[in-house]
Amino acid sequence: MPHRSRLHAPVFLALVLSLAASVPVAVRSAPAKVSTLEDIQKEFATVPCEDKERLAAVKALYEKAGAPAADIKIEQFDNVENLVLVKPGASAEKIVIGAHYDKVADGCGAVDNWTGQVALTQLYQTLRDIPFKKTLVFVAFGREEKGLVGSRAMTKAIPEEQLPEYCAMINIDSLGMGPPQVADNMSSKPLAKFTGELAKEMEIPFAHASIGRANSDSSSFVAKQIPAVTIHGLNNNWQRVLHSGNDQPAKVNAASVYLGYRLALGMIVRLDQAACNAYR
Repeated sequence: MPHRSRLHAPVFLALVLSLAASVPVAVRSAPAKVSTLEDIQKEFATVPCEDKERLAAVKALYEKAGAPAADIKIEQFDNVENLVLVKPGASAEKIVIGAHYDKVADGCGAVDNWTGQVALTQLYQTLRDIPFKKTLVFVAFGREEKGLVGSRAMTKAIPEEQLPEYCAMINIDSLGMGPPQVADNMSSKPLAKFTGELAKEMEIPFAHASIGRANSDSSSFVAKQIPAVTIHGLNNNWQRVLHSGNDQPAKVNAASVYLGYRLALGMIVRLDQAACNAYR
């Protein structure tokens, strides 16, 4: 089950201050804007509660984060649409950063998974002007709630000879209730271990927590033998919120989203420096 830790205000304030002073060198030495807690809080003032509105709202988030409209692509498959934004690196080696944008019928899908879209677009905004060795592929997956349809369509479309170019996949699904955690049953063991070690190094509260028989978009990449990890931020009350009318913006703890964003930021920078097969 998800971790019992809570984000107490005084402890969190100290953590925010320490993280603000510990920006990765690759980010600190470039023209980057590292998001603040306040930046993330603002993104939950409004959340699109209708599933049909979500894809356009994700596109608007990327444009707000500075993405040229021409760079934002909608990949159309037979039964799903994924939004894809590629930040070219010096090589064809790739790091995929993904989160699903769809929601179930009940609630606003604020925790599951607007938190993922906010984290991804804040990551893009921070990293967009930084030169990378590897190519970054930001993906908003459609129809995750219907059986990982978007991520399965994407991975199925990767030519066999290109699979070795996919070094790692970071999936963000349902932050907003507690400290960052890895869903071990949806993640590659080497990448899950790396995530925990980095969180400890960054002094970010962290835990490993499988979530029943659930799956997320990382599973589609693991099935293709691409190292992948799902980061969530749930606590023991998650079953009262997810997939229910209770999944509303008021349920989102912006501190949890901020911590997930900072952990993913550190992961991307570190993975860019590692050999592509480091976590296979």
